[in-house]
Amino acid sequence: MPATPAWPPRSAPRLFVPGPLAEGQELRLDGNPANYLARVMRVGPGDAVILCDDVTGEWAAEVLDAGKRHVTLALRDKLRDREAVPDFWLCAALLKKPNFDLVMEKATELGVARIQPVLTRRCVADKLNSERAQTIVSEAAEQCARTALPELAGPVKLDALLADWPEDRALFFADEQGGEPAAAQFAAHDGPAALLVGPEGGFDDAERAAIRAHPAARAITLGPRILRGETATIAACAVWMATRGDWSTV
Repeated sequence: MPATPAWPPRSAPRLFVPGPLAEGQELRLDGNPANYLARVMRVGPGDAVILCDDVTGEWAAEVLDAGKRHVTLALRDKLRDREAVPDFWLCAALLKKPNFDLVMEKATELGVARIQPVLTRRCVADKLNSERAQTIVSEAAEQCARTALPELAGPVKLDALLADWPEDRALFFADEQGGEPAAAQFAAHDGPAALLVGPEGGFDDAERAAIRAHPAARAITLGPRILRGETATIAACAVWMATRGDWSTV
């Protein structure tokens, strides 16, 4: 007798939806989520969809109806609780749109808790489409099977960021002019932390001086080469996850 296929299948589409979700609940999706399921993934009655709400965790849902404009699902089984997220923020200067899109996508995949765009004097961009940014973050989380979304903050000027910085959170400052090795600094720290990375062209002298003078700031180096903003961000987040994040606990 053939084995009963696992349900839900690993190939089931994943979506973040507003919560909180609960067992037995029926949920009607309209707009882009419904279009994605019905027209892109071509789900039909009886098919499985994995839903996450960024509150309760991950759920297996069964498609009850898939029309042209809406999809109705019934929640069947809770698969996982919302993941524990390392207390690590990314404060990244705004870059050109495709480059900052990459930063948001990869930071989400790597597991940061908060993405804080920063405006500096040398930023080429000065605005962020919040709806588009949230879509990028959500799709990245769905792709890598996260059960939690990073908090996505609105852009803030560097001086305001420094003025309102919480006293108990270390601010690791990627300084292209030098600092302590990143991996060693990360490994030696126990507690809330954040990474600050500059724009194309880096911080100017006044900004660098203001950051270094801040009591929470700790200058770090990411090696002997000058890295692009998106490269520095992704590399440093990966190093932090490997030294103080959740990579070592998997």
